[in-house]
Amino acid sequence: MRFVDRYPIIVTPKLHDCAQFWERHLGFTAVFSSSWFVLLYGEGETASLAFMSPDHPSAPPGPEIFSGKGMCLELQVEDAKAAHEEAIARGLPVTYPLADEAFGQRRFGFHDPSGLWVDVVEQIEPAAGYWEKYVSG
Repeated sequence: MRFVDRYPIIVTPKLHDCAQFWERHLGFTAVFSSSWFVLLYGEGETASLAFMSPDHPSAPPGPEIFSGKGMCLELQVEDAKAAHEEAIARGLPVTYPLADEAFGQRRFGFHDPSGLWVDVVEQIEPAAGYWEKYVSG
């Protein structure tokens, strides 16, 4: 199977609020926008994300309105501290402040208007011995 693109579609009645949020705070660009669907590309088209109205007849079977539970989106960056500073300067409502985690990530996080949890992460060295208790075999 050869993919042209891959992206999650978040079903939400707040699709335009979400699009504006991702454009304003995270630099995404809407490449298609209608009353029922918005497709966004990240910087350099390295990431795509879409939002869809729950009441459009083209909706595939099964996707109920996203409840904000059971999913998170990871945005991996080279420098989480710089990304955090930029996010704060853009007015992003960060609810998990920048922290160095023992498991080997520097990260911060927030919810978008659909309730999607977004983790912005930088891979760092884990605390000595942290992963030993999780290794099996």
